[in-house]
Amino acid sequence: MPLETPATGAREQLAALAARAARPGFAGGGLLDGSEAAPGTRAAAVLVLFGILDDRPSDRAPEAALSRDLDVLLLARAATLRSHPGQVALPGGRVDPGDEDVVAAALREAREETGLDTAGVEVLGPLPPLPLEYSRHLVTPVLAWWRRPSPVRVVDVAESAAVFRAPVADLLAPANRGVTVLRRDGAEWRGPGFVVRQDAGEFLVWGFTAMLLDGLFTELGWTEDWDLDRELPLPPQ
Repeated sequence: MPLETPATGAREQLAALAARAARPGFAGGGLLDGSEAAPGTRAAAVLVLFGILDDRPSDRAPEAALSRDLDVLLLARAATLRSHPGQVALPGGRVDPGDEDVVAAALREAREETGLDTAGVEVLGPLPPLPLEYSRHLVTPVLAWWRRPSPVRVVDVAESAAVFRAPVADLLAPANRGVTVLRRDGAEWRGPGFVVRQDAGEFLVWGFTAMLLDGLFTELGWTEDWDLDRELPLPPQ
């Protein structure tokens, strides 16, 4: 059985962050501050689900006072999708008319994509929404804790290629961090990247998901020093 006591400190830190984010004038170091969306932007939400997701702890101990058992739930999008094919993402999607709010949308999408039993999920609270100009979405990250883990899997192979837990200790490891550079039409976009190694293969977390995790880890004080000049090659676009 996984150890439960050491990870409870992470839950308290995440809950405290959600509480701070709910206060007026929250300043989250830039990425987590939220900003105005352009007209016509569609609402979306992602579930940022932490917890002790299985009995396979990381092999390394993070510098922050975190348990090696602490994980975050991720998925790899199907390579056949028109939008962001093959990218690693947090469970989530657009807010539907039948959703009560962004929290309900994040839980529904996570259940549909991973088979997650949402009855075992403790919602800690939403963070300020973040605009995605390229796809014209305003995405609300919903922080949550997995108090009663349930099996997860690929529910629809047309949507997802893999569903997996990523040990936070591994994501924080300097050896698994770097910068991704997207060059297109003479312009260049730089952002953080994380290498995740799973039984199914090696995945690169980049783009919106990597920026969100990077900002979250920094705000929580979990980030370890890593090589800001190390460039991680992007998968074929």
